[in-house]
This record gives sequence, structure tokens and C-alpha cells, in this order.
Amino acid sequence: MLRLGFPVIGVTDVPRAVAFWTSALDLVALPEGARPTWRTLAHADGSGRALGLMLSESPAERRPRLHLDLFVDSAAEQEAEVERLIGLGASRVDWDLYPPDPDFVVLADPDGNVFCVVDRSRTSSGPA
Repeated sequence: MLRLGFPVIGVTDVPRAVAFWTSALDLVALPEGARPTWRTLAHADGSGRALGLMLSESPAERRPRLHLDLFVDSAAEQEAEVERLIGLGASRVDWDLYPPDPDFVVLADPDGNVFCVVDRSRTSSGPA
């Protein structure tokens, strides 16, 4: 039976990406399958794999068709997490597609891969 695995992010610097994403999401890099072109990251609590990092020579897309949404539960938490992620190496993206009063903030990881920090208390579907 076919099952969904986990997202894979193309990066130009695998060690830098490991450092960013493990710190950003409290993940750990698994030793199995580790190579210069690949790392699997898992949840620190041992609950399973979360993210793959794959060496890529192509540039990050400005408006990718697929991206990560990272959830928080309040505007205050969103602001704190955005600042924490920037401190880890993320950057704010000058996003020209923001709706009025957005519930998300667009950031890019150190490789330029775009992701969002979403305040779930402000989304139409409410908290997760």
C-alpha cells in the first residue's frame, strides 16, 4: 500500500541545512543513510521521521508550488518564533501576495527555500 513519507527540501549546503532545521523544529539528524548529499531528520522524541534534506544544484524557487507551513497557536508565539528563526539564519521574504491582515509570515531558510509561520488562532479552520 502506498503511504506518504515526509517532505524533502533541496539544499545547497547539507550541513548548514541540518543545523538550521534541527534547531528550528527540534529535530535530530539520523545517522542511518547519512551521506554528503542526503540527511534524514526525525522528531527528537523518537516519534518518527520528519524531513529529508537533499543536495540540490538548482536554485530555490521564489514562489514554489509546494512549501512548509509551520504552525503556532497565537500572534505572540508567531512573532517570537519568527524572530527565533531569523536568529537561526532564516530571512524575511518580501512577499507581494500577502492578503489583507494575513495569518502567516513568509520566511526563507538559509538556502532560500520559502516557508510560512502560520498563526492557527487566526485561520478559518482555527487551532490545529
